[in-house]
Amino acid sequence: MKKTSRTRVLTGGAVVAALALGGFGAYSASATGEKAAAPAPAVAKADAKNKNTTRSTHLTIEAATKAAQAALDAAEKENQRVSVAVVDRNGTTLVTLRGDGAGPQSYESAVKKAYTAVSWNAPTSELAKRLTNAPTLKDIPGTLFLAGGAPVTAKDAPVAGIGVAGAPSGDLDEKFAQAGVATLAK
Repeated sequence: MKKTSRTRVLTGGAVVAALALGGFGAYSASATGEKAAAPAPAVAKADAKNKNTTRSTHLTIEAATKAAQAALDAAEKENQRVSVAVVDRNGTTLVTLRGDGAGPQSYESAVKKAYTAVSWNAPTSELAKRLTNAPTLKDIPGTLFLAGGAPVTAKDAPVAGIGVAGAPSGDLDEKFAQAGVATLAK
């Protein structure tokens, strides 16, 4: 075998190996095995000047915990056994507290009320009234149109929701949720 054909066989073998390893383009197909420069990834410029991005405000875990505890404390002062949930702007649960003796349904209901309040940036007692004109609202997954959820806003935009469930009435649940919101204003 000639030396040139041997180089071609080695080079061809290197190309096949590079393809098999998914590294084609990362290695040179030469017999010496030198690495080739990887192509630079395309980078899109996204900054405030070209308006491709936006900033949003989020509730800290410390603030969410403070609000949840304030809601639970308000309920306990009135001898109510409730669960409290605080969700962020995206509806992701940040904090849940299940008070001593709270019913098993209260935990999930509190999360859903908080999610509903932040989703529409309105107290769930107000949203429940909308069901008369739009009864299919209640069919949206993860929502609960019962009183007991309150939105948390910053600069007139929703940043979180607080939901309370387990008291004998939604009005009480919402009163306790509002106590959590009020704590954040201090």
